[in-house]
Amino acid sequence: MVVNDKLNLTMLCDFYELTMGAGYFANGYADRITYFDLFFRRCPDGGGFAIAAGLEQIVQYIQELHFDPEDIGYLRSRNCFSEEFLKYLADFRFTGDIWAVPEGTPIFPREPIITVRAPAIQAQLVETYLLLCVNHQSLIATKANRVVRAAEGRTVLEFGSRRAQGADAAILGARAAYIGGCNGTACTISDQLFGVHAGGTMAHAWVQMFDSEYEAFVAYAKMFPNNAVLLVDTYNTLKSGVPNAIRAFNEVLKPLGIQKCGIRLDSGDLAYLTREARKMLDDAGWTQCQISVSNSLDEYIIRDILRQGAQIDMFGVGERLITAKSEPVFGGVYKLAAIEEPDGTVVPKIKISENVEKITNPHFKKLYRFYAKDTGKAIADYLTVYDETVDDSKDLTIFDPEATWKTKRIHNFTAKELQVPIFQGGKLVYKLPSLEEIRTYCLSQVDTLWDEVKRFDNPQTYYVDLSQKLWDIKYDLLKSNGK
Repeated sequence: MVVNDKLNLTMLCDFYELTMGAGYFANGYADRITYFDLFFRRCPDGGGFAIAAGLEQIVQYIQELHFDPEDIGYLRSRNCFSEEFLKYLADFRFTGDIWAVPEGTPIFPREPIITVRAPAIQAQLVETYLLLCVNHQSLIATKANRVVRAAEGRTVLEFGSRRAQGADAAILGARAAYIGGCNGTACTISDQLFGVHAGGTMAHAWVQMFDSEYEAFVAYAKMFPNNAVLLVDTYNTLKSGVPNAIRAFNEVLKPLGIQKCGIRLDSGDLAYLTREARKMLDDAGWTQCQISVSNSLDEYIIRDILRQGAQIDMFGVGERLITAKSEPVFGGVYKLAAIEEPDGTVVPKIKISENVEKITNPHFKKLYRFYAKDTGKAIADYLTVYDETVDDSKDLTIFDPEATWKTKRIHNFTAKELQVPIFQGGKLVYKLPSLEEIRTYCLSQVDTLWDEVKRFDNPQTYYVDLSQKLWDIKYDLLKSNGK
């Protein structure tokens, strides 16, 4: 646990998960095997895809699931749980199976990110924590990836700790932002815990502390000659900030033969100021001096100022990234998809709603992604029943997700099953990759998406189709009102 090691995260659950567990226990369903899917319904910011993140924290949580005596005492004090149920909780451990899409994978609406197969009480109890991990980190990773793509290859650092909504949001948000493509963070503890490189420059307070801006710059350059990045907008960027930075570089760095340095702007018209600053630096011979900017940036602002000719090497993106300010809710949900009879028969279950978006895809499923052999690009995702396999040596017809009367014939493709086993019989069977491996994988997988899918505005809808067998099962359940 990041915030407080004394907290038992097993108790980080909605209270109804405990009352439902007690109900399952009392009605003989404690050991009934159930299948739950965790998925989301709509991409944030109207985007074409999202990025899966948060699995590592889920693994740690599942491994530590237990109720302490203090927890049992609290639940007993509520006077709504039987002693038999409390005894069951005292010996509680997770014994089920979990499959998940690896962190860093581009994901799409209505397809299972995580599937849990476990006795009903176990599967129900983990709902809240699984959702909060996936919802938060996937949201931030997705936003970070949008920001990074807007920067068009320039360095992006996550600068949002002080605006994050709590300690975990700052720490794990920096982790998720790194998965999405950010190069580092201002959050020191995220570097300590996860290896997300932490860095920073100076505060306005440093400049104000000295009798003059020039003295502040000289002092800083002497202290950090190999990382002299000077904040030039405390008073007047072009009249004093940049000229004083050049003077300090000339006095301190030039005699040392150091040419690597930088300036940072945190206010003003960034497009205009960076163009002018670049010219001033180049004219003074500091052509390798990098220009960094911050100040309530997001993907749209970055895209616009670059179109206006801004001369920027690095972006520090804070509040609008760490809070995903434009759309701060990911919207993942956790729904029952099937139950298993004592003889092993898997019985599909569906949730029906007048809101079509809330109708679920039933059954224990497999999730495939199809890649074109000639381009390596992702063509479509394909949901099947668990006992189906895809023969990618044959052509396949899939439906247009926006109009089921339109079909798409695909050929010369490779089918890859996206979900991998994480837990089997309560035992971890998945080797957690390093954060660097996750980030590299994420960027490579985003590169398999067509540019049309990656547009910020009105992206092309990516194909996510059901197999004929799965569609027939879903249709039959719809006709029979889910029974």
